[in-house]
Amino acid sequence: MNGLRNLVDKIKPTFEKGGKLGFLHSTFDAFETFLFVPNTVTKKGAHVRDCVDLKRVMIMVVLALVPAMLFGIWNTGYQHSLAFGLDWGFWNIVLYGLVKVLPLYIVSYLVGLGIEFVSAQIQGHEVNEGYLVSGMLIPLIVPVDVPLWMLAIAVAFAVIIGKEVFGGTGMNIWNPALLTRAFLFFSYPSKMSGDTVWIGGLSNGGAIDGFSGATPLADPTLANLEPQFMDMIFGTIPGSVGETSVIAILIGAVILLWTGVASWKIMFSSVLGGLAIGYLGYAVGATDLPGYYQLVMGGFLFGTVFMATDPVTSAQTECGKWIYGFLVGALAVTVRIWNPGYPEGMMLAILLMNTFAPLIDHYVVEGSIKRRAKKVKTA
Repeated sequence: MNGLRNLVDKIKPTFEKGGKLGFLHSTFDAFETFLFVPNTVTKKGAHVRDCVDLKRVMIMVVLALVPAMLFGIWNTGYQHSLAFGLDWGFWNIVLYGLVKVLPLYIVSYLVGLGIEFVSAQIQGHEVNEGYLVSGMLIPLIVPVDVPLWMLAIAVAFAVIIGKEVFGGTGMNIWNPALLTRAFLFFSYPSKMSGDTVWIGGLSNGGAIDGFSGATPLADPTLANLEPQFMDMIFGTIPGSVGETSVIAILIGAVILLWTGVASWKIMFSSVLGGLAIGYLGYAVGATDLPGYYQLVMGGFLFGTVFMATDPVTSAQTECGKWIYGFLVGALAVTVRIWNPGYPEGMMLAILLMNTFAPLIDHYVVEGSIKRRAKKVKTA
């Protein structure tokens, strides 16, 4: 690492303002701070001194997503081999999944980071770190067969309209990864129906374009899902790349909670909201699924753990987090049960609550001010 540090220090003057490549200062700074903790620290005053900066926080989220990503790669190949009756070993399954999933990541990061770097250079700002997470999330919440040109357009829309026009990372109103999915869903609904998943490739030497296999959300009845319950826990079912395995998602949740990156209040209250509406629907006969099934189906847990907890777009007050999380879970299951035209409601629930999160915080703060004012008057 000392050699790399010396190399960076040697070429750094070239990229500083006034240097030959000074116009690339923002780009160089992004790579330097990615490799090393920034050496600009406060010397005095009431400031928190810590080596954990925004990049390190974002990297912890990326690490938490790795189990879901790895399982998604394996499951993509597994579903293909299962559908066509192929006697594939572990590495053949992984290789097939990698070939299908890797292009999604390449497009996601090339387009998203490309726009972020260009925007930073034009504005003369530092490159924002937030897309490290968004670029990792996007391939996990889309079908593996989404055309790459569609994905590129959706990513560009989410980064430009969803982030840069608001001022970049930390200023955006909606979660960029969910904006990408929403753009695909409303612009190309046939590719994002939410109830089927594509499985395709070659079988017995003959070319097969693929077919759509039903996900648990396609026909959510107890008779169909009861035998699949453990499959949904392990994740060996069709679905979007990273949303199928409850175990992989929970591993990520443990990492986020252990490192203090995500709010346990939002996760817990979202689960409570989902269970409450799930059992309400079960009680009134709107569904024959007990409420706990709603937690393991579709993208509920993935959205709860990785996207509802986004520190930028979620509620900031402690009381607001309880309200925000509960409404996310409750709205998601409400859409599932009472809107048969759209079997998955997590995306819409989180985006809607992103919109209202500042309002929730506003009323929580106003309520706190009024309570304190009353105490002062009575004192």
